[in-house]
Amino acid sequence: MQLLRALGFFHVNMLLFSATLGTGIFVSPKGVLKYSSMNIPVFLSIWVGCGLLSMMNALCLAEIATIYPMSGASYYFLKRTLGSSVAFLSLWIKLFAHFLGISAQCLLVASTLIQCFYSGCPAPELPTKCLAMAILWSFGILAVRGIKTVAWFNTISSLVKLSVLCLISLTGIVLLVNGKKENVSRFENALDAELPNVSQIADAILQVYYSYLGSSFLITIAGEIKRPTETIPKTLICGLSIVTVLYLLTNISYLAVLTSLEIISSDSVGVTWMSRVFPSMQWIISLLISAFLLGTASCGIVSASRLFYSASQEGQFPSIYSMLNDHHSPVVAVIQIIILSSIPLIFSSMIYLVKYVSLGAWCVNLLHMIGLLKLRYQNPDQPRHYKVWLPFIFGSIASSLFLIFAPVIQSPNIEHVYQFMFLICGLLCYWLQAKLNRHDVCFDTITCYCQLLFNVSPSEDQEKLIPSPIPD
Repeated sequence: MQLLRALGFFHVNMLLFSATLGTGIFVSPKGVLKYSSMNIPVFLSIWVGCGLLSMMNALCLAEIATIYPMSGASYYFLKRTLGSSVAFLSLWIKLFAHFLGISAQCLLVASTLIQCFYSGCPAPELPTKCLAMAILWSFGILAVRGIKTVAWFNTISSLVKLSVLCLISLTGIVLLVNGKKENVSRFENALDAELPNVSQIADAILQVYYSYLGSSFLITIAGEIKRPTETIPKTLICGLSIVTVLYLLTNISYLAVLTSLEIISSDSVGVTWMSRVFPSMQWIISLLISAFLLGTASCGIVSASRLFYSASQEGQFPSIYSMLNDHHSPVVAVIQIIILSSIPLIFSSMIYLVKYVSLGAWCVNLLHMIGLLKLRYQNPDQPRHYKVWLPFIFGSIASSLFLIFAPVIQSPNIEHVYQFMFLICGLLCYWLQAKLNRHDVCFDTITCYCQLLFNVSPSEDQEKLIPSPIPD
């Protein structure tokens, strides 16, 4: 039993689009424009710059996935290079981000759908939460059916997403080409606006980076991609280039229809834009927005389950999480993720903690780059199928340090203390799981019962599945 290498170049591209194109492009423009001091050239430059920065970071991570082409490659890599405690800390940050992100996406889909029945007033909280819970568990059933089923679902979802963004982009281009004064005037005298300070730019980048977080999804599922050493780098360059262009054109379209103040005052810029351009199509708009958001949550569940899978094989999680069902899916890991993601749905105030996701992602990215440099130094002659340009690694380290420490130095506040305490809790959990692992014999009976209940079998050791590198 092992995870199947069933994904070719087309499905991998569709999964990348599905994981990357999500709530960010509808929600983030509000915060980015605010932190850009409503300076439109700076606002658009940050979106393009973050796309290039995301591609640079993703290409650095691609080297990790080509050295260790397995599911949960980043966790496996950190444990081999920086030790078990650092690997567990990265796992702690990522899983926390996944649970909150999945819950937030399901809640947003549910609220968008149910709002159609309550025009003119906010939808009740209880039916919204019930619908979000039903959507979450439906995604769990989909993930249990295996990576092929997930790939076909996300292919349809990606085509819908691309169609929606192309519609928004082309509409904005047509409005600007027609040259109506109200549309073009928003770009006049744009260079006269005041420039944001360093701390504001860092906050704006963190807001935008949330829209590109899905770019690391391919690294997590490297063990299920055909010819990962070739497919992953090509997909990242091709896919992220398309995403960056679409994000730029979409934001230009927002600015062509809405004023800066309207964008800042909107909870969802995409919904406000569609309501303004197509005022009589409320039902179609809600369905399109909901379909746009579905695939991202599905990819989040798959990604989190592969982290459970990898940590289980490395002995930091119970062995039951790495056992596979008939569809070659870690079903127990998926169920655990669905249960943990249901908790923020019940206590919806926890959803607002999702703003820490981007900062946590940059901390993990910094650890990856340090580990990559250490591997280059310790094994300079190690054969590699793919080797990222060294300045990219240093550039990724510099950007990570800037985005982590610039807000702390420029404008320290109580939230930074909470973030530090969150990391301390991760280290305490690592110490606790190390203590429990010494008494794991008592869990054997529970594991056997769970294995029978879920009809799962132990998976093959991932190290045996790593292909031998071809010498340069």
